[in-house]
Amino acid sequence: MENILLIQGANMSFLGRREPEIYGTTTAAELDAMLLAHAKANKYRLDIFYTNIEGEAINRLYRAVDEGVQGLVMNPAGFNHAGYALRDCVRALPFPYVEVHMTNIEKRGIHSVLTSVAVGAVFGFGVHSYRLGLEAMLKLLRK
Repeated sequence: MENILLIQGANMSFLGRREPEIYGTTTAAELDAMLLAHAKANKYRLDIFYTNIEGEAINRLYRAVDEGVQGLVMNPAGFNHAGYALRDCVRALPFPYVEVHMTNIEKRGIHSVLTSVAVGAVFGFGVHSYRLGLEAMLKLLRK
């Protein structure tokens, strides 16, 4: 069974209440339930970790290596802009990384410093970006 870690970056824990006109009304708890159901239906392990602190994300990623995590899906969110330490951490990981964003960050003029170390990115499909990102990761791991 594949073991995937999903990291939700800065501000994602406020999903559903933060700028619903941009991010929608789905709460973090509702999104988690949807993604955990996807994991169960597709027979993989999914651990979801929220943090507003870049250093906590880095610590979680290094712990993931020792836990046997096989893939990272992450919405860096607020870490997009200046998450260079997080980018350097991800670059050193022994497993693939798929970046996801709910909105079309290119259309919004947002550059993610982490995309350069991702295998690929999915953005612009709301909460469905997560499912698409997880399915892309499963394809990578099951090839």
